[in-house]
Amino acid sequence: MSMRVRIAGKVSWTALVLVGIFVLQAEADDTCLECHLQLEDNLQAPALQIKTDVHYQRGISCAGCHGGDPSEVDPDSSMSPSKGFVGSPKPQQIPSFCARCHSDVEYMKRYNPKLSTDQFAQYKTSVHGKRLLKGDTLVASCVSCHGVHGMLAPTDTRSPVFKTNVPKTCGHCHADAKRMGRYGILTNQYEEYIQSAHGQLLLEQGEQSAAACADCHGSHGATPPGLADISGACGECHPANRDLFEKSPHFVPFKEAGLPQCATCHDHHKVLRPTDEFLGVGDQAVCITCHEPGSKGYEAAAAFKASLDSLKAVVEEARGTVKKAEVAGVKVDLARFDLKACEDAVVHSRSAVHSFFLKDFQAITKVGMAQAGRVQEAALVSLEDLEVRRKGLIFSAILILFLCVGLWIKIRKLDSRKEDR
Repeated sequence: MSMRVRIAGKVSWTALVLVGIFVLQAEADDTCLECHLQLEDNLQAPALQIKTDVHYQRGISCAGCHGGDPSEVDPDSSMSPSKGFVGSPKPQQIPSFCARCHSDVEYMKRYNPKLSTDQFAQYKTSVHGKRLLKGDTLVASCVSCHGVHGMLAPTDTRSPVFKTNVPKTCGHCHADAKRMGRYGILTNQYEEYIQSAHGQLLLEQGEQSAAACADCHGSHGATPPGLADISGACGECHPANRDLFEKSPHFVPFKEAGLPQCATCHDHHKVLRPTDEFLGVGDQAVCITCHEPGSKGYEAAAAFKASLDSLKAVVEEARGTVKKAEVAGVKVDLARFDLKACEDAVVHSRSAVHSFFLKDFQAITKVGMAQAGRVQEAALVSLEDLEVRRKGLIFSAILILFLCVGLWIKIRKLDSRKEDR
């Protein structure tokens, strides 16, 4: 065993030495780095940043993108156009510049077979791509989101395109009033997003399944969804609610009025965590934005809320009774299991609201109320049984006490007679 360890150790050290020699030789032959490290400011920065670059770590150095001959000492020779040197691409050239490798399926297989190679094709369909191809150089291109020389893998938490960093990356441009002013685009999306349910889940709790900008707008093919597409975007994560709404009586009127389905009630970027007060005719209800007092819709909204409140009240009462039984010492494992089904019925009913069929909704809440009623009854029976047992125990204790007192008196009498003799 020790022999194997020694051999493995020698092999490991040998490998490390060979790798070190290779790296040193590679750097020694790379005159791009040698020269730029001796320069200052913007000319030195690329050489300092490239050490952490995902391309450089895979063996692709300066010449891999810019061309030229990094083994030549003479700058004129190393940066000769005859040796493929292209220098810094113009903004309009950047997407095709990156696509030289990233659109080559066979080439990309050497580094990451799972990586998509259609980014450039998608980009050309995006709002950014269409504007760039028309000469608008202010729009985002590859380097706007991914960076340039210090480019990190998307899975790196420091990367601008890591899931939790995406909102801020998009906000870098979209929160810039001067930049967005020429397009007539609002700049409050990022501020609204960080207040939303999605933003709080992603940015505060680190829940990466929460929606960020690219989940709704796309990434390389980023395009604002049209009104008709919003339910499709939301439905990717909330398919049950989408399917219910598309069969609801609201679907056609919304479509005819040109109203965005989900966003009409839940907003766009500032999607607040929904509460039960959204439903009904209260001050916070969204139903009253369309349905006026006295209308059928207004009455239906009130009935929806009343039905939901009734279900919640019965479930809460059952929960309180089960808790009381538990504190009293009753085993409530089965009751807690049944109570969970009642709580699930409340959650189910909140989703079922999107059908906007009152009878169907009330049927669901009635089932939940019946379940809660059974839990409540079972908990009460358990408490009654416990009370009966306690009364029986008290009676038995009193009876035993009387017997003990009677026995003590009898013994005292026997002792007294013995003393008289």
